[in-house]
Amino acid sequence: MKQRPEPLPDHETSASLASLARAFAALETADEVARFLDDLCTPAELEALVDRWRVVPLLQQGVPYREIHERTAVSVTTVGRVARTLDRGAGGYAIAARRVAGTNESP
Repeated sequence: MKQRPEPLPDHETSASLASLARAFAALETADEVARFLDDLCTPAELEALVDRWRVVPLLQQGVPYREIHERTAVSVTTVGRVARTLDRGAGGYAIAARRVAGTNESP
């Protein structure tokens, strides 16, 4: 991923992330979010996001890493990173997965 020569100050990074989060929250449908993601992300970035999201329900079901890799072709390294984030992250994956499950949609 591209790095800035000098990182933004923490307060600017936090404000920018909050602004992006508000943009997502302002969208009303899954179609609007998908369109926003298409505009926001490169194809490679979008593929990486999709790969991470695809493994979340499998990890929550207790499927072993290697089996997740075999089913999805997502690297075992990525599966492990998602698993660590599910375990020790900010809780966003779990919130989203719970809400999607409440709508009877597949994550």
